Amino acid sequence: MDEEFAAFVAARSRALCRTAYLLTGDWQAGEDLVQEALTRTYLRRGRLRGPAVLEPYARRVLVSLFLTASRRHWRREIPHPLTGGEAPGQAEPAGEREPAGGTGRLDALLDRESLWPALTALPGRQRAVLVLRYFEDLTETEIAAVLGCSPGAVKTHASRGLARLREQMDREVWSR
Repeated sequence: MDEEFAAFVAARSRALCRTAYLLTGDWQAGEDLVQEALTRTYLRRGRLRGPAVLEPYARRVLVSLFLTASRRHWRREIPHPLTGGEAPGQAEPAGEREPAGGTGRLDALLDRESLWPALTALPGRQRAVLVLRYFEDLTETEIAAVLGCSPGAVKTHASRGLARLREQMDREVWSR
């Protein structure tokens, strides 16, 4: 079972880190979140029904940990801008950069830079739904299972989150 779990971690930890980064907005906080989620998944692996449920369970723990932390008013660490609290686009891991060239690169960069603050300003559940839906490509039913809510609630969070993003993006476009 340990070799099976090690293979799961090797195969899926990068995807879990990407999800955690999109949720938290910080690579280090995301990696800490993934480490905690994998630890909890490892401790429960004997009760899980086979290797196919490891990833959904780990993702559910990851999102649950994020939502719990986002409800707290005080966070343990406050990243300093000079020591690792970079905004997206300033410090990205190798392999995540956009290819050079292209006609819409500047527009895409401006959209990306304005999207990120708007996404991180969303409430935790709305951000989690949008990340899982549009970045992880999960269905509404799968997101509902991860969040422990109904598919209708997922639709509501997605609708409200997208409306809020559009609102903030429109404000950004008009302020340029």
